[in-house]
Amino acid sequence: MTSSFVPAAAAGFGTGLSLIVAIGAQNAFVLRQGLRRQAVLAVVVICALSDAALIALGVAGLGAVVTAWPAALTVVGLAGGCFLLCYGALAAVRALRPGDGQALSTRGTTTGSVRAAVLTCLALTWLNPHVYLDTVLMLGSIAADRGPLRWVFGAGAMLASLAWFAGLGYGARLLSGVLARPAAWRVLDSLVAVTMLAMGATLLLRTV
Repeated sequence: MTSSFVPAAAAGFGTGLSLIVAIGAQNAFVLRQGLRRQAVLAVVVICALSDAALIALGVAGLGAVVTAWPAALTVVGLAGGCFLLCYGALAAVRALRPGDGQALSTRGTTTGSVRAAVLTCLALTWLNPHVYLDTVLMLGSIAADRGPLRWVFGAGAMLASLAWFAGLGYGARLLSGVLARPAAWRVLDSLVAVTMLAMGATLLLRTV
């Protein structure tokens, strides 16, 4: 049994990465916070712990609840879609009318900005119905095939989430030289705006 731990954990790690590493609202937000060096630790911890909780729910078998209660996903989809549209609109405003907040510096970090980052991160994570389908239902189903090693598989997926978000949040500063100019930030905010608006519209269209 012990000799099977590593393959099961590695499979969980690979499966977790395949579900996390994609251009999406959450990753775009973590990247932006990492580039601005604002509340990076809080954002990374929230993302990793949220994923761990969702993975644990999936491994424990709560995917059946998600399948049996589609109305909950509808409510989450509506709320998440509206939130993404609002966030995308704000990013578009930043791209069109950049201000002092574009500077790559931690000196502007305040309690208010940290609170806003935390609340935004929680909303982007928990108001996305796809996270319940992918992480709870899909990953949970794959883990169930591992039998008694399903929690080892789940632990591998949790580790993948932690590694990805930590790398994305703290590795983003390597691009600080490229994004030292306001024009580069306008491009980034434009990409964030397009991503958020597209995902928000898609969620609403699929939900309604």
